[in-house]
Amino acid sequence: MAAQEPPRPPPGSAEPLEPEPGGRYEAVVPHWFYCKVTDTRERWVPFSAQDSERLEAAHGAGKEQAGVVVPTSGGRYDVHLRERRRVAVYWEEEAAEVRRCTWFYKGDKDNKFIPYSEAFSEELEEAYMIAVTLGEWKKKLESPNREVIILHNPKLMVHYHPVASSDDWVSTPTEQGRPRTVKRGVENIAVEIPNGEPLQIDHLVFVVHGIGPACDIRFRSIVQCVNDFRNVSLSMLQSHFRKAQEQQQVGRVEFLPVNWHSSLHSTGVDVDLERITLPSINRLRHFINDTILDVFFYNSSTYCQTIVDTVASEMNRLHRLFLQRNPRFTGGVSIAGHSLGSLILFDLLTNQKADPEEKERCVQGSGTTSSTGGVEEVKEILKKLELSEYCDVFEKEKMDRQALLLCTENNLKEMGIPLGPRMKILHYISSETGMKGRSSEPGSPSQLGDSSEDGRSCQYRDVGLGQVSANYPQLNYKPSIFFAFGSPIGMFLTVRGVKRIDPNYSLPTCKGFFNIFHPFDPVAYRIEPMIVPEMEFEPMLLPHHKGRKRMHLELKEGLTRMSVDLKNNLLGSLRVAWQSFTRSPVLALEAGSSEAEAEAEAGTEKQPDTKAEEPPAAVKEESPPINVGRLNGGNRIDYVLQEKPIESFNEYLFALQGHLCYWESEDTVLLVLKEIYQTQGITLDQPLPGSQ
Repeated sequence: MAAQEPPRPPPGSAEPLEPEPGGRYEAVVPHWFYCKVTDTRERWVPFSAQDSERLEAAHGAGKEQAGVVVPTSGGRYDVHLRERRRVAVYWEEEAAEVRRCTWFYKGDKDNKFIPYSEAFSEELEEAYMIAVTLGEWKKKLESPNREVIILHNPKLMVHYHPVASSDDWVSTPTEQGRPRTVKRGVENIAVEIPNGEPLQIDHLVFVVHGIGPACDIRFRSIVQCVNDFRNVSLSMLQSHFRKAQEQQQVGRVEFLPVNWHSSLHSTGVDVDLERITLPSINRLRHFINDTILDVFFYNSSTYCQTIVDTVASEMNRLHRLFLQRNPRFTGGVSIAGHSLGSLILFDLLTNQKADPEEKERCVQGSGTTSSTGGVEEVKEILKKLELSEYCDVFEKEKMDRQALLLCTENNLKEMGIPLGPRMKILHYISSETGMKGRSSEPGSPSQLGDSSEDGRSCQYRDVGLGQVSANYPQLNYKPSIFFAFGSPIGMFLTVRGVKRIDPNYSLPTCKGFFNIFHPFDPVAYRIEPMIVPEMEFEPMLLPHHKGRKRMHLELKEGLTRMSVDLKNNLLGSLRVAWQSFTRSPVLALEAGSSEAEAEAEAGTEKQPDTKAEEPPAAVKEESPPINVGRLNGGNRIDYVLQEKPIESFNEYLFALQGHLCYWESEDTVLLVLKEIYQTQGITLDQPLPGSQ
């Protein structure tokens, strides 16, 4: 079989393809890559320009000895330079191969360039240097895989894959097979190299996943989804916090994933389930065992304890490790949960204990008021009971309200209180203690939280949530804000018997709470109607990140407003016509009464016009502020995303996508960044319309 002739450069080229002898040689600029393996497919990904320079500096300084580690990817991965391995810092992940790349060839499957090994790249670079310096081209080199590379000229270098003849026992390297393009230097291949992340970290956010190991429609892990969320946040910072970045007030927000699913399913429960699972519809049953059953596991006291212990210990571990690696970090910490993960975090937060310093401060405050204001409070109670003449007796005994509620009939007898007043006081004590007992009863349906007398109690109390019996661990920090994405918290509270959340209730250690959901998310539920059930109002519409409502929503709103105006005008015209038709023309009326009727008619004719000018409450954009309690510091809690135009065609078709859309939602990320940086006094470059 004749050898295939290598491709020749096109004739008629303007510039000479073969340089003259003694050409000028310039060393190639290396770039560092790592190998990412997904579904047995290898893909070489470039490090950011910042990380590659850092790796090259360590390599050039001769730091190839064992133990040299270079942090990359914002400190989330370490590169062990000598072993050429990239290792995850905060979570478990298979180590990836790292290369210092200078020469590349185009792959067979996806036409993406693949780097040669470092040793063979050095051979290619040496041959290239000789060819440029001496002008001796068309050199052949054989790779370790018995493949042939021919350097025709600086712009045409080809890689041939060896093909064995059918009658040959051993193939010899020839120029057979389809040629592949060879490129020298990363600047000559089509690859996007990121600039890198800001070194300054302003805030830390832990993200807890929901049911199952997959977190989005593409069945990706929580690590991959949080990577997307972080990348979107970097983009939003550049576009909406540009002024603050230029003034070096803003760095970035770090998002770290918290995985509890693997720990739960490593307890041996999967083996137990496998024994009792029916053999039919195997894939569906396996999917249910791996995902849907997580909800039932959380409602089991045994596995609920495993889940809350895993989440709390993992967040505490990540927090300690992050502070070790970032000793200069002075920012705050927030937490975010998706789906069931938000319920886990909510239950953890409701069982956190207040700061000991805050407790002590409140106890001291209550002690000072008990000596002065406490006695005055008892006097007010006695006045309400029309027993003011006994104020001196209680003041002499230094009786405050707490002591009064502990009094028995014998105590009142010893104080010399007659039978009639004694019965009044005992009735008051029994009514107060009975109301307090009902409100603090576990699983109470009346309220969430136990706010004492006037709502000023700082003491930690066991909130009656009807939660699964578990020992909820304590976090090593006080979260600034809690973000819930597609959260079923409202539904679970209702199922547990909580009909209403006390407006004075707030999470013991976290002052911010945002419930963010897609309008078609089948798992999401609202929180605000549980705080103010007597009012009907819409959730806050999350503004679009580009600063306006989506066009199809504006069109829908405009059509709604137009139909309401037409309806008002039509009803007004029909009302006037009906009144003029039913008016009797032969009835003799006095002048005064006819004038009054004329005025009334004029009023009725004007009435439809004035009503038609006012848009209905459903389409009014500006609504009066609504008090939704202290759960989010008096601010709104429920925020709804704007659906995309294609999603509005069929709600059911995009229901699943609605529950999994938060990881790449610019609107969600922008709200998270806005609220986080607002705690630091930093605002958006341009306030978004409709934002709170």
